[in-house]
Amino acid sequence: MTVIIGIDPGSRRTGYGVIRLEGNRHVYVASGYLNLMSFPLNERLRQIFLGLQQIIQSYQPHEAAIEQVFMQENANSALKLGQARGAAIVALEIPVAEYSARQVKKSVVGYGAADKSQVQFMVKRLLNVTGSLQPDAADALAIALCHAHARGLKKMNLDCY
Repeated sequence: MTVIIGIDPGSRRTGYGVIRLEGNRHVYVASGYLNLMSFPLNERLRQIFLGLQQIIQSYQPHEAAIEQVFMQENANSALKLGQARGAAIVALEIPVAEYSARQVKKSVVGYGAADKSQVQFMVKRLLNVTGSLQPDAADALAIALCHAHARGLKKMNLDCY
């Protein structure tokens, strides 16, 4: 049984989603987000680090997946996102795979340009989650699912993308 944590890094909110692989089934374990908006930037990075370490300690994941930084029009936003991502990676202390937003959407929805509502719908469907999912948490669960799919393809010696 493998436990995977997906991370959707952000300087204002960092989402996390934990799933468990039971054979070919993907089972929802937990999800949520770290709300960082009330902290100055340098403290946000520390809170990402500390918050994710607590989550790691609670759920003991074996593997992690994180979204890659995508180039934005605003260089300052991209820099902050990169810093948040770095703080998250350092906190994980387990093997980390990286996926682009397009890879995640294609893996979960079947379409690389899917919108957030389509991703949320499919995440809920694939994990049999009832009720609503916070958007950052849903994105993190999608990243974890993408990793689960990719590692399954690697076991079968197939190219993911």
